[in-house]
Amino acid sequence: MKCLILAAGYATRLYPLTENFPKPLLKVGEKTILDWLLDDIHTSGLVDQYIVISNHKFAHHFQAWADDHKLPITVLDDGTESNETRLGAVKDIQFAIEELKLDDDLLVIAGDNVLDFSLVDYIRYSKEKNTTCIMRYFEPNTEKLHKTGVAEVDENDKIISMEEKPAHPKSNWCTPPFYVYKKEDVRLVKVGIESGCGVDAPGSFIAWLCTQTPVHAYEMPGKRYDIGNLASYEEVQRNYKGIVK
Repeated sequence: MKCLILAAGYATRLYPLTENFPKPLLKVGEKTILDWLLDDIHTSGLVDQYIVISNHKFAHHFQAWADDHKLPITVLDDGTESNETRLGAVKDIQFAIEELKLDDDLLVIAGDNVLDFSLVDYIRYSKEKNTTCIMRYFEPNTEKLHKTGVAEVDENDKIISMEEKPAHPKSNWCTPPFYVYKKEDVRLVKVGIESGCGVDAPGSFIAWLCTQTPVHAYEMPGKRYDIGNLASYEEVQRNYKGIVK
C-alpha cells in the first residue's frame, strides 16, 4: 500500500503563518502535523511508500522535511503557484498516479488534520471489507453539514449516496478526507474526472465512485482536529494530546 498525502493547498485562512510556509509542517506540540499522521500510519507495517503532493511554492519545504526522515517519502510538485491556479485535490491525486505509475492500494489523506485515534484499525477495516473505504462521524450541526462531504450509509456500512457540501443534507454522517482506494479503483480516478466528477474536494471522486462500485464507511472511534484557520490552530495547540491508546 502507498500513502498519498494531499498537501498542495495554500491555506490562505491561516495567513500570515502559511503565507510562505505549508500548513502540514506547522507544529502541534512537539511534532509537525504530518509527523503525527505518518508516525501512526507507519506502525501498521502496511505502507511501503509515502507520497506528498505539493504545490510549487512549498515543494522545497516538504523536500527538506522529507530529507530529514528515514521513512520512504517522495515529494511531488504539481507545478501550481497560487490558490487561483491550483489543480484541485482529485486532479492532484491523478497527477500522482500518472507521475509515479501507481498501481497499488492507496491510502489518501489530507495533510492538515490530526486525530486522537490511530488510523491502523481503519486500514485493517478496509482490508476486511475489501472495498474502497472512507471515514465518517456523526455531525449534529446542520450548518457544518453544508460545508463538508455527507454520506448516506446502510446497516452494513455501505454508502448509499454521498454529496460534497449539500444544500439539503441527507444524513448527519460527515466524511473527513481520509480514504483507502482499492487498487482497482485507483485506476478509475481518471474515469471519474472524465465523467465530470468534481475535482476540488477529494470526496467528489468518492461521491462518483460509490455509484459505480461498493464503498464502505468506517465510523471514527475518536476525534478529528481540522486546522482550517488561526482560531482552530490555536485550539489544537491547547487541546491536542496525541493518540489516545
